Amino acid sequence: MSFDAKTYMQLAIDLAQKGLGQVKSNPLVGAVVVCNDEVIGRGFHEKYGEAHAEVNAINSVEDKSLLAQSTLYVTLEPCAHQGKTPPCASLIVAHQIPRVVVGQQDPNPKVNGKGIEYLRANGVEVVTGIEDEACRWMNRRFNAHFEKQRPYIILKWAQSADGFIDPVRTNGEKGSIAISSAASRALVQQWRREEMGILVGRQTIAVDNPRLTFHADKTQSPIRFVIDPQLQLQPYSQYHIGHCPPNTVVVCKDNQHIDQLPEGMTALPYSNHAIEIILQYCFVNGITSILVEGGGHTLQTFIDQNCCDEARIFESPQLLGQGTAAPVWKAESPELQTIGDDQLKIYYR
Repeated sequence: MSFDAKTYMQLAIDLAQKGLGQVKSNPLVGAVVVCNDEVIGRGFHEKYGEAHAEVNAINSVEDKSLLAQSTLYVTLEPCAHQGKTPPCASLIVAHQIPRVVVGQQDPNPKVNGKGIEYLRANGVEVVTGIEDEACRWMNRRFNAHFEKQRPYIILKWAQSADGFIDPVRTNGEKGSIAISSAASRALVQQWRREEMGILVGRQTIAVDNPRLTFHADKTQSPIRFVIDPQLQLQPYSQYHIGHCPPNTVVVCKDNQHIDQLPEGMTALPYSNHAIEIILQYCFVNGITSILVEGGGHTLQTFIDQNCCDEARIFESPQLLGQGTAAPVWKAESPELQTIGDDQLKIYYR
């Protein structure tokens, strides 16, 4: 059955999304090889540091002689430089693939336009801009890194139907108190696996003592950021974050006691603006996304500084009557999903 270019590119997009949470700072990329209106090869970038989508797609073709009659559909411009793996553009030329259809041009200055230029200079017909918007959306984390020079920032919280994120705590009561449903909390676990960083303020650690990990496999957990200006959480050994992996970055003003941080914890000093130094740190270290989970003050600071791209808000049917007010998010027309007993509202900026 014959399909149009958009359909083949959508197949490549579907393949690419399988790499979410596995490719770290690399982009999500999928590729399909089509010969005589038949898909003869498929591949996606499966893991950071390993083969790119084009390589996997070409390798999956059983009869390599067909490549000289084929079209390669790829969601992102093939690279033309030597990185952790050889350049994909030269592999395409070596296999004499005559036509390449590209979704999005790569914003990485090492690639940007150079892969397309190399292919055309070597006789390959290159078609660009097919499903560009969908490809860009899929790689919004990767694009934010190069275009905004900061990570893609997702805010997340759960609130009661009457607008509170935490009930009144009496007699110094501590520990996490669930507002959202079990299904919502399971979804948050998946989100932690998908993002490179997770961030909370000091009060969230002091009161809830969270692990901030992907519980099913801590090796896939995001890097943890804790904003603790005066290092009031010392000693960190009293909290879960002071014991279990992964690494934790403590964002602080007080440099006097940073040598007392437990192994696996590093200090990130700042003078005036904690968020600014965090974003700079992430850009330099290739951390392309952060999930901000709380607390209320920290979330509101990101909102007020217009330093967020997305908000995911669980609204529970339960009423608390009083407590800690939810952050104020002034946006309209969210995406709506039902998760367990909760309504999930997703806003984009």
